[in-house]
Amino acid sequence: MINSNIIISDKISMLDALNIMDQTERKLLIVCEGKKFLGVISIGDVQRAILKKQKLSQPVSKFIRKKIIYASATDNMEKVKSKMREKKIESMPVVDKNGDLCDVIEWDQLFSPEDTKTAEPLGLPVVIMAGGKGTRLLPLTNVIPKPMIPISDKTIMEEIMTQFKKAGCDKFYVSVNYMMEAIKEYYRKRTEWDISYICEKKPLGTGGSLYLLKDIIKSTFFLTNCDTLVNIDLHDLIAYHKLNNNIITVVSAVKTIHIPYGTLETKVDGVISKMKEKPDLVYQINSGFYVLEPEVLGYVEDETFLNLPDLIERLISAGKRVGAFPVSESSWIDMGNWDEYLKLVNKYFG
Repeated sequence: MINSNIIISDKISMLDALNIMDQTERKLLIVCEGKKFLGVISIGDVQRAILKKQKLSQPVSKFIRKKIIYASATDNMEKVKSKMREKKIESMPVVDKNGDLCDVIEWDQLFSPEDTKTAEPLGLPVVIMAGGKGTRLLPLTNVIPKPMIPISDKTIMEEIMTQFKKAGCDKFYVSVNYMMEAIKEYYRKRTEWDISYICEKKPLGTGGSLYLLKDIIKSTFFLTNCDTLVNIDLHDLIAYHKLNNNIITVVSAVKTIHIPYGTLETKVDGVISKMKEKPDLVYQINSGFYVLEPEVLGYVEDETFLNLPDLIERLISAGKRVGAFPVSESSWIDMGNWDEYLKLVNKYFG
């Protein structure tokens, strides 16, 4: 049976397609004109459009790739299964001889959980910035440090580490300052985690404590805030980072802000040059999740307060390549504010 929620018209905008991906929690949508199959739009297509500075207000018809993998109605199921496994396709369109969409085969229809797509363990170190006071979650953080705040049967930081462990990243370096002894004591009893602590004698910012890892980390590594959860394939992120030779890759969340009024653009003399009716503004938000090369550590001074955005500006000024990896807004959860935190708690206990 075809899931109508993932079928879209070629006339809707790329931005609307991204919103549908958010609502349906899917990374791929199928584009049709009536019954006629036209192609697919994936989160990868949206990412490429953003990075090329293309307007997401344009219809998806302008972004459909020429080479599309689909199954014919006459294909046997083993052939379809082989295609899906080889290309890691979550939804396979099935097209009849007239070019009409007649079915969509989902990954879980053909594969058991044991068959789920696996990749080589990344084996990269993970740095978690947990030294802050968590002021956005006051008054809770007056009593419990942010890395110990419960979400389900796990704490915020354990949720983050679980995501990395699934990708084969087992070694964690946690930067601590505020209530550090309580944090260390709590995780000392959790023997499933391999944690080393970076102890800040004074607050050093989101980038300053990296100096303490200068002689320790020698490979590409992940860096994340301790309240950031991003639902993405970490293998895809690392492949993108390496392909583009970035010294830092910032995971950005695509945020859409709807302006409920008509807007004006004027020239210096006040003459109106353009009017837009209730526009949607699209921004890339820094998610607080990064991939870094160890070379970055050489740009951080000892015992000096430094935030990550300032470190990034320093690298850009030095001519280093810093890239963005856009993800949909729903893929990013900022657990460090009350609204998102309560949503997560309600998800597990509501």
